[in-house]
Amino acid sequence: MTTPIVPPPKKNPQKRTRVPTRPSHFRSRAALGLAAAAAEGRFMLQTCAECGTVQYPPRDACTKCLSTDLPWKDIAATGKIIAGTTVHTSTNVYFRERMPWRIGTIRLDAGVSVMCHVHGDVQTGDNAKLINRLDKSGQAVLLAVPAGGAPNMEDDPQMRELTCDPKFRRVLIADARAPNALALAKAFAAAQASIIFMGEPEGWRPYPARKEIAKVKGVEILPLDVTDTASVLELVGEIGGKTDILVNNARYVRPGGIIGRTDVNLAKDEMEVNYFGLMRLAQGFGPGMRARGADGQNSATAWVNILSAHAWSNMPDYGAFSASNAAALSLSQCLRAELSAGGVRVMNVFTGPTEDEWHQPLPPPKVAPEAIARAVIAGLKDGLEDVFVGDVAKDLIERWRAGPKILEREMIESLGQSS
Repeated sequence: MTTPIVPPPKKNPQKRTRVPTRPSHFRSRAALGLAAAAAEGRFMLQTCAECGTVQYPPRDACTKCLSTDLPWKDIAATGKIIAGTTVHTSTNVYFRERMPWRIGTIRLDAGVSVMCHVHGDVQTGDNAKLINRLDKSGQAVLLAVPAGGAPNMEDDPQMRELTCDPKFRRVLIADARAPNALALAKAFAAAQASIIFMGEPEGWRPYPARKEIAKVKGVEILPLDVTDTASVLELVGEIGGKTDILVNNARYVRPGGIIGRTDVNLAKDEMEVNYFGLMRLAQGFGPGMRARGADGQNSATAWVNILSAHAWSNMPDYGAFSASNAAALSLSQCLRAELSAGGVRVMNVFTGPTEDEWHQPLPPPKVAPEAIARAVIAGLKDGLEDVFVGDVAKDLIERWRAGPKILEREMIESLGQSS
């Protein structure tokens, strides 16, 4: 049974911070399909379109009929562990610092045998479930876990390496004034985050949720304005070395596209918060988080951006806001590449229209703050990169995958129908 982790002692400043290292990250192009599935927490394998044979490892031609038509499909992830061992030493620097490490082979019900990492509560001969997760290099690895779950399963050292569980970690939520701030604070407190820093812009101006936020266990409210570089850098100087998870929930949203606006002032405000705000936070907190990506049990682990799903395809009724989120999405991909050297995960949470005053003209369904908070915590616990919250976001990404140009035409036809 997994031993529960406990809150770590205060770090000795005379001890070195372990330099981040990465496991081997070289993969074939075919194998990158596993990483794409792991980014959303899905277990997918190639399945031959001609004869239906499930393929593993990923390859360019079917092992049975040599067909090259091998689409990725969701596969039943259950099976039995047929072999296992514990590795106590390794030539790879990443694994050498994390020994011992369990590996084994699972025979899947789908008919293929897979060598994988093995959870501490799984023994040879046990029924197990295979989960697909991203490792510190950003590549997919497979971990066999107890089929029916186990007490404290998430505290297993190997599982914690492959996820971004907030338990006993320190979190910065960028905007305490945002409609979802209170729900996020409560969700992180329930997930046992040790400290929840809440960035507060314009602290002199009252807002309804402040008293409730201050009551949440572990919350500390600190000044932070993502539109002010000096404000960001001042907070970096105070808590930059303590931030393990950063949640960028700051956003500026106004209805409207291009022609209907008489100037660019609102668009500037949207870019100032939604795009340049992300850049200021990244420039301030990014270097410290990247350097602390291997700093013991509670290393810096994740960066979360809460974005509109219309970053993928513009919604003309909120055209300029969609454009600012598209820019933020592109910027987050750059941030993901730059933080990867430290093993810090960048997770984008895409939502449909949210329950706030600026989306009132739109019909249901809307995404409640609590739904966003639940999705953030669940995504961190699963170590995901892309999370879609609400029916609108999930439907939009499926339509985008089916045909981006078709979706663009559908969005054009929807102009003006939301009011």
